[in-house]
Amino acid sequence: MLRSMYSGISGMKGFQTKLDVIGNNIANVNTVGFKKSRVMFQDILNQNISGASAPTGDGIGGVNPKQVGLGVQTASIDVVHSPGSPMTTNLISDLSIEGDGFFIVSPSQDGEARYLTRAGNFTRDADGFLVNAQGMYVLDSGGAPIQISREEFVSYSIGRNGSINKTDAAGVTTVDQTIGMFTVSNPGGLKKIGGSLFEMTTNANPGGATEVEPTDPTTASSTIVSGTLEMSNVDLTEEFTEMIVAQRGFQANSRIITTSDSILEELVNLKR
Repeated sequence: MLRSMYSGISGMKGFQTKLDVIGNNIANVNTVGFKKSRVMFQDILNQNISGASAPTGDGIGGVNPKQVGLGVQTASIDVVHSPGSPMTTNLISDLSIEGDGFFIVSPSQDGEARYLTRAGNFTRDADGFLVNAQGMYVLDSGGAPIQISREEFVSYSIGRNGSINKTDAAGVTTVDQTIGMFTVSNPGGLKKIGGSLFEMTTNANPGGATEVEPTDPTTASSTIVSGTLEMSNVDLTEEFTEMIVAQRGFQANSRIITTSDSILEELVNLKR
């Protein structure tokens, strides 16, 4: 009887974790560059009541093992890196990536500490550096901070290969920097650190992020679109459905505990 109570407790804990993840997904439904998470479960140990036996060959067949499960546990909390819906803003410094790439930002101009992001809501600071919402510098393909100073040009644009096209008063356009686009072999291995930022881990890519070389936009695996933002990939319909499933699962496991307690109460009363 106690086995069923402990199984119910493990189920309630698991569905509580699932509800926590769903709540965070729903809370970030309008967060730029946010990637939703999902919870996967697996069973815990099984208590062996009797083992399996093979056929003896003298007319006695084999017997399957008898096992009683001891509950559930969280197997993984995966980050789903499917693309989010694009939102048009018509701001040149708002960027989105079509493909599997990431922008790289750094809190310092030397670019030693680096973080990956899909949130392209960038602006220019007083010195002309392209920065994200936290003031981190957006790095170019060489790892240097991107600077777009008004002293050198009258207008600028950003190409689909990430090139910064600066036009001076004479109408001459120059390109001296390209926004870095980087990929990792296993995006699910990246670590969320808040602010729509990801930190590199050894399971994401042992050698660090790989640069995506600027190529023909018609054939490139990752391209940049200026004037748009990639929104959250959270689907409210899916999240509400999963929330109902988690709620019912939590209720069902709590009923296991209630029923087990009632039977234990009957057993105690029989001894009186």
